[in-house]
Amino acid sequence: MSSKARGIVQRCQNSSLVIQKRSLATPAAIPLTTKQKDCTTITPPYESLLAKLETVRKILKRPLTLAEKILYAHLDNPQKSLGGGGPIRGEAYLQLKPQRVAMQDASAQMALLQFMTCGLPASAVPASIHCDHLIQAVTGAEEDLKRSLVTNAEVFDFLESAAKKYGIEFWGPGSGIIHQIVLENYAAPGMLMLGTDSHTPNAGGLGLLAIGVGGADAVDAMTGTPWELKAPRITGVHLKGKFPEHGWASPKDLILHLAGKLTVKGGTGRILEYFGDGVYNQSCTGLATIANMGAEVGATTSTFPYTPSMRAYLHATGRSPVAEAADKAGAQGYLKADEGAEYDEVIEINLADLEPTLNGPFTPDLATPLSKFPTLIQEKGWKDEVSAALIGSCTNSSYEDMTRAAELAKQAKAAGLKAQIPFLCTPGSEQIRATMERDGLTAALEDVGATVLANACGPCIGQWKRPESNDENSILTSFNRNFKSRNDGNKNTMNFLGSPSIVTAMAFSGKLSFNPVTDTITTPSGGQFKFKAPVGLTLPEKGFESGNPAFYPAPNPTPQPDTPIVISPSSSRLEVLQPFESHFPGNVPGELPPMKCLMRVRGKCTTDHISAAGPWLKYKGHLTNISENLLITAVNDENGEVNVAFDHDAKVSDGQEASSSIPKIAQQFKARSQPWALVVDENYGEGSAREHAALQPRFYGCALIVARSFARIHETNLKKQGVLPLWFADKADYNLIASGDVVETVGLTDLLSGKGNQVSLKVTKRDGQVLNIKTTHTMSEDQLKWLQAGSALNHIRALRQST
Repeated sequence: MSSKARGIVQRCQNSSLVIQKRSLATPAAIPLTTKQKDCTTITPPYESLLAKLETVRKILKRPLTLAEKILYAHLDNPQKSLGGGGPIRGEAYLQLKPQRVAMQDASAQMALLQFMTCGLPASAVPASIHCDHLIQAVTGAEEDLKRSLVTNAEVFDFLESAAKKYGIEFWGPGSGIIHQIVLENYAAPGMLMLGTDSHTPNAGGLGLLAIGVGGADAVDAMTGTPWELKAPRITGVHLKGKFPEHGWASPKDLILHLAGKLTVKGGTGRILEYFGDGVYNQSCTGLATIANMGAEVGATTSTFPYTPSMRAYLHATGRSPVAEAADKAGAQGYLKADEGAEYDEVIEINLADLEPTLNGPFTPDLATPLSKFPTLIQEKGWKDEVSAALIGSCTNSSYEDMTRAAELAKQAKAAGLKAQIPFLCTPGSEQIRATMERDGLTAALEDVGATVLANACGPCIGQWKRPESNDENSILTSFNRNFKSRNDGNKNTMNFLGSPSIVTAMAFSGKLSFNPVTDTITTPSGGQFKFKAPVGLTLPEKGFESGNPAFYPAPNPTPQPDTPIVISPSSSRLEVLQPFESHFPGNVPGELPPMKCLMRVRGKCTTDHISAAGPWLKYKGHLTNISENLLITAVNDENGEVNVAFDHDAKVSDGQEASSSIPKIAQQFKARSQPWALVVDENYGEGSAREHAALQPRFYGCALIVARSFARIHETNLKKQGVLPLWFADKADYNLIASGDVVETVGLTDLLSGKGNQVSLKVTKRDGQVLNIKTTHTMSEDQLKWLQAGSALNHIRALRQST
């Protein structure tokens, strides 16, 4: 263990976090309601944003939605992006200047490795790094954090050294989950920010546009390069009224219900903009929960008009200057939609009609009202039992969520009840943990058998050391994503998503069919106990506790250019990134080289399928090693098998295999310099903003992926890394290309040269038959330059060298 790692462990041991259980009380701290933060880099430049918006109004000459105002106020050049004011949504490519970047530790590694290749002395915009993905949940916060500090020391050392060198705020392990920390510290109404995680939109609970991207997109902002986004369409979500009087329905149930209506791809290429009196009847953190799970329907992001609850949250979290500036900007009309603004679609939801909902299994859009869930259990033949209940995560770890859960725990304790199953609780940040501890929430949960985990992502992203099993079982979580094998590595674990209140209550029954709104539980004394609907506190009456000061970075750090970047040449976890070569000799526009189809992927293929997390997270900074998990849970459409591919040109004499795992066949192609293509199904790349899912195929030699449809973030990530994404013009053509077929582009030369816009595919079957398949594309002028250069980074580097 390095001396730095030993120092971190020692500091942790000396802090209030890592001492004996039940002695976790934090020393008295000044509530953040009275300790104001340095808001110089947090407060949006409202005057300049409003001035640019006036230019936009002159071009477009129509009322604007809130999302449009924020996007267009951050344009690098309104005249260039908006042209003559013609069709914009779904048509124009916007060149934007984000104000901030946030990176979690798993994705920050590759983002920083890419940034390092640009040769700049500092980040052009304020940026932060958050160590939240690499802490595995095993026994509880104390031991799990200490173990992580040792096992991940070299990664944390690398991230901290890069943060010092480039002037980036570094939130070390144990400080909290990126999205909760951003909401508590950096988010501001009307801001545009990027985050290297698909749930970055969580910050939208404070009325901004927070967009999840890959690391290469973050590098655009960090190098001062305008960031490109195809103008999203805007779906208006009209919220009416209040939640039902029974008190069980919550913001989580609203977004679970909406996910059921929209499906996992219903928001693709769209921003969800909420409006109506129902918005003003919810807390700021409740709105963040809704925005967080907008990622599950593929939405670019979600946002809300500025509300009194946002103002109160800003004051409570020490950002009064932001609130005061937002008040003035709001008074000038910036933080709400114009009267008469039109949406591409409007969905109306009456909050009074909502009831608690459970979504799953295996997909976040399979929504079932709780009252109908017992019938579904019977129809599916599932066991009527729950094996574990988990609350927290970036979606639901607010003070309000935790007070509701603690109130239910107190009711259960008074009735003599204990959790019937493992009950795990994850605070979202050190601020939440410390405030929970002070106000007795932690004690209330532990008294009924809960285990409080570290302030990190943990089981939500697969960092859960659960006893290995392949048995079918059901878990209940307040998380946001529930793909197969995601949480515990068991493909037969069914994860049902619900609110923290429902998950907590069901932990005392242990039955999947239990409905706390209507059902009772037999107590140890033989009586019948029924929960009362919990009432949460939106903000702590005594203000927030800051907790351990060691977890908080100095604001606005000055870059230290002499700081050496810590990467060991022999590391298995970190590897200096080598630029990809252009597909075109001499960077001269042409067709892609003839490619072999590696395989045709069947059905749902998320970024979890393409680049699994869990134990593979440790290789996020080592492209060679992590590439060995490429598509290992993908289904081959030609034989229905998982992680099986074919090499029809294998030379057995050279040790090559004709049939093997997908990574092995991709390695064989790479070894003989054979470019290859992939054929994929609907919504390919759904899920996390995991750019490794684009880097890994590119590393092995993939030049083209043709799909029935792509998820937004993943399609952009492919473009960034020099992989051409094409869409089947006729989705039925998906079945016409098989492994071993030779695939050639036709028309790409003209597209790259600006002489045409159509690209088709010439497919030579293994029996010699030749097919011509029409495709469409979403490549912009700049994205074509990335493809020609071999990657967006290559293009950026060439531009900077030329100037």
